[in-house]
Parts: sequence; C-alpha cells; structure tokens
Amino acid sequence: MIENAAGPVRPKGPGFPEFVSLIAMMMALNALAIDVMLPALPAIGTALGVVTENSRQWVITAYLLGFGVAQIIYGPLADRYGRKPILMIGLSLYILFSVIAAFAPTFEALIMARVGSGIGAAALRVLAVSIVRDRYSGRTMARVMSLSFLVFLGVPILAPTVGQLILTVAPWPWIFGVLATAGTAFMIWAVIRLPETLHREDRLPIRLDRIAAAFREALTNRRSMGYTLAMTAISGTLFGFINSSQQIFFDVFEQPGLFTTFFGLMAGGVAIASLLNARLVERLGTRLISHTALLGFIAMGAVHSIVTLTGHETLWTFAILQGLTMFCFGLIAGNFGSMAMEAMGHIAGTASSAQGFISTTAGSTLGFLIGQQFNGSVAPLAIGVTACGILALAAVLYAEQGQLFRARNPVQPRSV
Repeated sequence: MIENAAGPVRPKGPGFPEFVSLIAMMMALNALAIDVMLPALPAIGTALGVVTENSRQWVITAYLLGFGVAQIIYGPLADRYGRKPILMIGLSLYILFSVIAAFAPTFEALIMARVGSGIGAAALRVLAVSIVRDRYSGRTMARVMSLSFLVFLGVPILAPTVGQLILTVAPWPWIFGVLATAGTAFMIWAVIRLPETLHREDRLPIRLDRIAAAFREALTNRRSMGYTLAMTAISGTLFGFINSSQQIFFDVFEQPGLFTTFFGLMAGGVAIASLLNARLVERLGTRLISHTALLGFIAMGAVHSIVTLTGHETLWTFAILQGLTMFCFGLIAGNFGSMAMEAMGHIAGTASSAQGFISTTAGSTLGFLIGQQFNGSVAPLAIGVTACGILALAAVLYAEQGQLFRARNPVQPRSV
C-alpha cells in the first residue's frame, strides 16, 4: 500500500483476487496449449502421416522450444516499454499461430506453427512473473505465485477432457480454434482490467551493455542461478510425463478411455499441493516447504523406478506413485521460482527472461529426451524423475551453499 500526505492510497487496478486470477489465466493459456491436445495426438499423427509414434511428441516439444527461446527477448523489451504493450504483442502471436496451426496442411507446417505459438506464449510467462514481482516480493510473492499456480494447474486437470470433448464433436483442427478463442478472451480482459505495473521512472533503456550486465547479474547470482537450474531439472520431469502420458495409457496399460480421468487426478495432486503451499508458505517459509518436497520427489521417483523395474507396475501403482510425485512438484515449483527472483526485483523483466529461457528450453529438452526413451514401459519416466530430482538437489545445495532448510529474513511485500 502506498502512502501520501492524505493517508494510504489503494493501488490502481484489480484487487488481490482478480489480480491473482489475471496472472493465473496468463499462465493457464500456456498449459492449455500443451495439455488440451494430448488426446488428439493419434488423430493428428494419422491425418498428417506421422509414422513413428514417438515423433508425435514434437507437437509438444516444438511449442516448448519456441516458448523457451523467445523468453530471452521479452524481458528487456518489457523493462523498456512496460509490461502491457509487450503482453499484447505476445497474445497476438499466440492467437495468430493457433489459427495457422488449425489450417496446417502438413506435419512440418504444424510444427512451425507450434513454434510460433510458443514464441507468443513466452511473453505470458515472462510478464506473469515480472508483473507479480512489480507488486509483491518475498513470501507474499510466493503466495501469489502459488495461488496463481493453483488456477493454472486446474487447466491440466480439465484440458485433456476438453480436448476429448472437442474431438467428439469436431475434427482435431478445432483444438487450435479453442486456443485462439481463449487467447482472444483473455486479451480483452487484460486490455480492460490489467494496469501497467512498471512505473515510467523504472523503465530501462535498451542498451547492449545494460542488458548484458543485467543478464550477467541474473546468471551469476548464486541463488538466482541455483534455483533456476533446480527448476530446469524438475521441469524436465513434468515435460517428460506430458510427452509420455498418452502413450503410457494407450500402449502400456491399454486403457485409452481412462487417460483423461487419470491424467486429471494426477494433475489434481499438483493443484492440491499448490493450494496447501499458498496457505503455509508465509508461516513456514519457501525453503522448508520446497526442500522437504524435493527430498520426497526423489524418494517417490526411486520407489517408482524399483516398482517398474521389478515388474510390479500396474495402472494403480503408476497413478499413485506418479500422483505423489506431482504433489511434491506442486510444493516445489512456485517456491523455486520465487526464490530465484528474490534478489532480482530491480531487473525483474530481464531476470525472468534469463531464468525462463534456461528452465524452459533446457527443461523441455530434458523432457523430450525422457519421452523419446519410451519403450513400451514406464521405466524411462520413473528413472528420469529420479535422475532429474538428484540434479535439482545438487543445484539447490549450490544455491544454499550446502545447507538445506536454512531460513532467511522475509522481504516485506510491496504494492504499486
């Protein structure tokens, strides 16, 4: 809350609930672009002549690569021109390439359109973090991100079902029509209700030396880089799961009819964890919660690896163990992102770009590598979760100089 001679002044723009909803929907458009089409991958492959099943994973990975690489551009632009104009550009690209994807005549054209959609969506990721950091910091920022993450994760729960419902009444190109419609609806909402959160006096000129210095600071700050690398490893497991999930249910368990239900239940574990985190983080702190969850994440991956390698995997063991893994993920993601940004408030846009570029590009590559190892069993995914969890732990130990659970003095929240 800002104060002047007349007393406290309420920040311009939406109140806390609507602000959280705007940020959540900004993030949800990205999740929707990934998960709504999972049930459509076989139909897309058949229609566009994709022979190898694993090759269909490019529909997901191409989007993620465009999404990751473009983040490096949006941060400096947002720090110079403000958050809202850059958001509108990103949304326009997201909508345009979703329409192009709907009319793609070949698989190669579809993949290029997916890269374009990802480039547009990259603005949403960078600006979601930057806008929250403009208004809040410390544990309150973690709470906002966790609440946003909760709504954001409602999309993966429902998106495959929505995709399946679309396929029952229309051909697969309408999947992309839904994405274009959702992007347009959010653009109208943001134009009307989302204020510019970056003050003019805080805008930074686009100078190569300044941008280089800002990126250097973001990439050399121990906590920023450590938690970015940890988030990269954890994201790799999420993308590996998304890439493999349709094939696991269709080919391993031969239960295509249960795919959307079980996928939603497992994604629901992340949503429950995010809600729990939002309620506890201001009391317990980001480190206690996320470090504990990371150890649980590794333990679940190890147990799952043993179960599948010893031939005891069933649909229910997969659902339970993967669901618990995703629950741990929900306690990790928002907190790691918040801690990576703790010292980056003065270069929030650029720092968010650098962190997002690394975590999404490298994370999607890790996820693609995990997905490409699919061999008719769950073992590659379970082993990938364990390995990536251990890599994330090493990155956290680097960020915290070898000590887990170390409390830090919370930074007081601020509003614009």
